[in-house]
Amino acid sequence: MKRQWLTVAMMINLIFSGCIGETISDIDKDGIKDSEDTDRDGDGWENLIEIDCNSNPNNFEDFPNDLDNDTICDTLDEDIDGDKLPNNWELERGFDPLDSNDTMICHGASEYCLRNYDNFTFPETHNSFAASEDGVVLGTNHYTGLQSQWEGGIRAFMVDAHHLSEDETDAEDVRFCHGSPGQFPHPCRMGQGMDAFEWLRLLNSLMNSTDEECLMTCGDVVSILVENYVPADHLEYLFNETGILERVFIHTLDEPWPSIGDMILQEKDVVIYVQSGYSDNYSYFHPAWDHSWDTPYGQQDKEDMTCELGRGDFSQPVWHLSNWLSSIFGTADPSRSGEVNAYDFLLNRSIECWEIMDNRPTFIAVDYWGDGEITNVTITLNKMENWDDEVPLHP
Repeated sequence: MKRQWLTVAMMINLIFSGCIGETISDIDKDGIKDSEDTDRDGDGWENLIEIDCNSNPNNFEDFPNDLDNDTICDTLDEDIDGDKLPNNWELERGFDPLDSNDTMICHGASEYCLRNYDNFTFPETHNSFAASEDGVVLGTNHYTGLQSQWEGGIRAFMVDAHHLSEDETDAEDVRFCHGSPGQFPHPCRMGQGMDAFEWLRLLNSLMNSTDEECLMTCGDVVSILVENYVPADHLEYLFNETGILERVFIHTLDEPWPSIGDMILQEKDVVIYVQSGYSDNYSYFHPAWDHSWDTPYGQQDKEDMTCELGRGDFSQPVWHLSNWLSSIFGTADPSRSGEVNAYDFLLNRSIECWEIMDNRPTFIAVDYWGDGEITNVTITLNKMENWDDEVPLHP
């Protein structure tokens, strides 16, 4: 009995002397006891996150699945494959949210597929058809034609539709020419006008070829604003014969615009506006100034450019930032197009108008698009969610 008490006394003495202490648990041997270690097993995932991700925080070999290696486990990741398209969005549209190769690209980036049509900025050419490269002699607005404009990133086009002459007024006689009806000589005689059928067939072909070259689902949305001086059925004939009409999206006034991705998936990737509205029987020709608005245009000095309402319904979210100067003769001014199309000037003006209107410009329209950096400006703007975001680096 005496020995037992002696043994107990010795153990108590050892404990208080520090020779025998509390056993410290340290699973990952990092010198931090488990009770204080936020990552007990040392696998790079915090304990609480592992629990939320249904993995064992005490087992180095049991760690969360993270398909796209973005440090968000698949259980909690709204974009498991990291293609910038949410899982539910992909599932609803027939894509595999676990396969980054099964994705969609819109205007060069998958995230733009999520943007509504009215929340994207498209580079636009004013009098797109009036190019010296295509043989237009008088009243040119660009040096290069549709092919070069497309390859340069232009995705919105302003065109003027006239008949070939006062005597040639059938549906087959529609041409793209610039001028006022009744003037002398006839607008289409000033450089003979552009063959509208040929021009639109090329546009349709360019849209199709872009899709064919893509290794996944992809595409762009195109907008066309027509200054129309021909009957509705003649314009309908033109767009039908060239394959454009079947891909036209019809927007109901004051209804929300769809996402760019959905427009492409539904193969309704062209929006047509007409300056002079037709009857409701031609719903695919949207009256421009009911469905959108623009800023004043044709100033002779860049200091006179404003963000004010020019034409249209200011309440509409779709709008054109008119960004071209006119000469004293009322024609496009090539000598100063580089000034107003210059990257810094055009970017700053676009952001200023975005702030004033609290709405990003849907279209930025220019003359002589090759002078300056219209497409780089829209690339920068589309990387921004709001006007007061940090401006991204120059593309």
